[in-house]
Amino acid sequence: MTERKGITVFYDERVLKHFPDVNSAFLPGRLDKRIRTILSGLNVQWKYPEHPGRIEAILNLLEQEPIAGLAFAPGQAATREQLARVHTMSFLDDIFSLRDESAWLDVDTTAVSPGSVEAAEVAAGTAIAAVEAVMAGQTESAFAVVRPPGHHAEPARARGFCLFNNVAVAAAHAQAALGCERVMILDWDVHHGNGTQDIFWADPDVMFIDLHRAAPFYPGTGSLPEVGAGRGEGTTVNVPLPGGAGDVAYFKAMQEIVVPAADFFKPDLILVSAGFDAHWFDLAMNVSYEGFAAMTSVLQAVARKHCHGRLVCVLEGGYNTESLARGVHSVLEVLAGGSVPEPRVCGIEEVEAAVEYHRGAFIDDNPV
Repeated sequence: MTERKGITVFYDERVLKHFPDVNSAFLPGRLDKRIRTILSGLNVQWKYPEHPGRIEAILNLLEQEPIAGLAFAPGQAATREQLARVHTMSFLDDIFSLRDESAWLDVDTTAVSPGSVEAAEVAAGTAIAAVEAVMAGQTESAFAVVRPPGHHAEPARARGFCLFNNVAVAAAHAQAALGCERVMILDWDVHHGNGTQDIFWADPDVMFIDLHRAAPFYPGTGSLPEVGAGRGEGTTVNVPLPGGAGDVAYFKAMQEIVVPAADFFKPDLILVSAGFDAHWFDLAMNVSYEGFAAMTSVLQAVARKHCHGRLVCVLEGGYNTESLARGVHSVLEVLAGGSVPEPRVCGIEEVEAAVEYHRGAFIDDNPV
C-alpha cells in the first residue's frame, strides 16, 4: 500500500433540496405544454433523472465501505459576485426570481423545484470551498459531492439538468481570488461540457480538455476543430469518442493528450468535471471502476508534478446509482493513497478465468 495523502470530501445537505417533480404544477407556458406532450408520449412513468438519491447512494457506500484517511468538510453557498464571474447578471436575476418556484427552464427538461435555487448556490459554493481548501494546503486533493450538476450551464442559459456551472465558478474564483494564473479543467463526463467550453472559449489561462461521446450524442458539441478562439485558441481540447469506448481508449487519451497538454500548460490547479455516466451501467460507454481509478492516478501524478498535488473533483453526471457510487468510491480510494488497478478491456479477465477453468476439457485422452 502506498503512503496515504490528504483527501477531503466536501458536502452540504442543502444540495438535496433540488427535487423537480414532473407531476407538480409547473409554471404555465408553451414550454411546459411541449414538455408534457413529450412525456405523455413515452408510455412510461418518467421521473426526473437527476434526483437526491444520487448523492445518498454515494454517501451510503462511503459509510458502508469507509476509506482510510478520508475527511469530510462542509460546503457553503456561492455569492452573487462569485456566480457573476461566469454568468450574466440578467441570467442570475432570472434564476433567482424562481426561488421557491417550480418551472421548466429548457427543452432539455431542465427544471427547478422550490429548493433548487438554494441547492444550486450551495453546489457552486461547495466547489469553491473545495478549491479554497486545496489552495490553502489544508488538503492535497478534494472532491465536491454536489448537485445539481453544472457543466452544461452556459453564461446565460440553464441546460442539461444544470443551473450554475459549478466547475467554472470554482475555476474563476481560483483566478480572481486565490492567485491561480493557469487552471486546467478535465471533463470526463460522458456528455460534452458545452457550458464550460463556452465560458472559457477565449481564455488563454484556462485549459479545458473534454473526453466525451461524440455527436450527435447530447449536447452535440465538442468536435475536434473546436479549439477555442482569439488568445484562447488551442486551450480548448476535445476528444470525441465513439459509443462503447472503454478503459483502453480513455487511458490512451489521458497518457497521450492530457499529460503532454499539462506539461505544456503547467497549471497551478487541476479541476475535474467528474461525471460517472461513462460507466456501462449508464449504457453510453464502457469505462469500468478500474478505468476511473486509473485516470485519477494519472491526474494525481500530473498535479503533483505541476501544482503541488492540487486536484479538485466536482461531481457532474452519473444516473445509475450503483455505478455512480462505486465510481466515486474508486476515485476517492486512489486520492487517499490506495492501490491503482490496471485499466482493462471489459470481459478479458472473465474469459481468461473461463479458459483456465475449462483447460483440458476438450483434449481427447484417447486419440485415434
